[in-house]
Amino acid sequence: MKHSFFIIILALTLTGCDDAKIKPSQLTCEYINNPAVIEVANPRFSWINITEEGERGQKQTGWHIRVAESKEALIAGSSLVWSYKKLISSNSVNVRYEGPALEQGRKYWWQVRVWDKNRNVSEWSDPAFFTMGLTEPSAWKAEWIGAPWQGEEALPKPSNPNLKLPAELPPPAPLLRKEFNVEKKVASAVAYTTGLGYFELYLNGSKVGEDVLVPNQTNYGKRPGLPEENIPLPDNFREYRVMYMAYDVTEKLNQGENVVGSILGNGFYNPAKYWCGAYGTPRFLFQMHLTYEDGSNEIIVSDKSWKAAKGPILMDMVYYGEHYDARLEMPGWCSPGFDDSGWQNAVVRKAPAGKLTAHTAQTDRVMEVLDPVKIEKLEEGKYKIDFGQEISGWVHMKDVTGEAGRKIEIKYLQPYSPNGENIYTMKGGSPESYHARFTWFVFREVEISGWPGEYRR
Repeated sequence: MKHSFFIIILALTLTGCDDAKIKPSQLTCEYINNPAVIEVANPRFSWINITEEGERGQKQTGWHIRVAESKEALIAGSSLVWSYKKLISSNSVNVRYEGPALEQGRKYWWQVRVWDKNRNVSEWSDPAFFTMGLTEPSAWKAEWIGAPWQGEEALPKPSNPNLKLPAELPPPAPLLRKEFNVEKKVASAVAYTTGLGYFELYLNGSKVGEDVLVPNQTNYGKRPGLPEENIPLPDNFREYRVMYMAYDVTEKLNQGENVVGSILGNGFYNPAKYWCGAYGTPRFLFQMHLTYEDGSNEIIVSDKSWKAAKGPILMDMVYYGEHYDARLEMPGWCSPGFDDSGWQNAVVRKAPAGKLTAHTAQTDRVMEVLDPVKIEKLEEGKYKIDFGQEISGWVHMKDVTGEAGRKIEIKYLQPYSPNGENIYTMKGGSPESYHARFTWFVFREVEISGWPGEYRR
């Protein structure tokens, strides 16, 4: 009887006023801040407790987590999916969700409050969220699609391994587009999508997200003759995976006509060198879930009704570089009102053997922009540029003016591996900007040839 009385008194003490000397912050779910997509049935929550300035010896003695289907319901504390207090716990890492089953394709909001060493409770943390992916294979209604001028098979293996470029260059990077109408007010819209080897997603004229070189490289499926490609491993891995992304595109949609588009790159799905003949030609998967304010739903999927055309990226290879001809650009190709009557219909492609899996790893992004520390003019139109440190990335040319057809060559100087290069062909007229999309380089210095006029920062 005395033992039960002690527990009751402790619980009442722990639910005191919200003047705790610590507050939870930097919330993560499955190690990620606001993950766009996860597939874990019982996700794990973590947070970091911040103390008031000058406070010493503080610690967490309990926590309270709550989860809701909307930010408004979470803040109001109503219609909660899960609300659980653990009043004796210093743990703030990988606290597992133990509420009702989470629905696939749904966004959830959560927050936490904690008790300090003096049994005072903190304010609620700022809200955080996570989105459940399409966990059941039957949920995928989209088809893998690709360009009709390409087949299923990857690039052929060069007969001469010393060639600077493969014997047969890949066709230009495909542009894909699809028009659709939105007639009702949208409450939410999430695009589940991926492209192999790399892709960029566009909606109504602008790029979706800040990711580059996505999805992350995986073993997409079995590769015939793998040991013959200088990789002495049997091709019997436990699991093959293909990563898909999720983007909240609610704010990018228009009432009325909309256009979704994508650019596909070869990436490591069709790399040509070392792993030439690896998996297959580029392909794309897209499924957007629309929820309207009246409670109805709609799905926009990739299929053979999409349109395809050859874009201005003439060649993109992870080991060789990228060639871009700006004269072939089609302004407005991913915006409403563009005339795609000259485009072909996309074709359905075989699905990769790998399992579709949520992309929960951190994506590549541009983390820093460096200015040159030294510029040396070698001859007319040719410069050597030093960035002062080794970089993993690319050169971004901005506001360059020159005549149509002028070729600007960017040679990346790498002392320990073959040099890659970009070639940019100008369209002429207004100032032009360019950087590589589907390859990157490790370098400190570059040589630029064909530069119009004097080089300026």
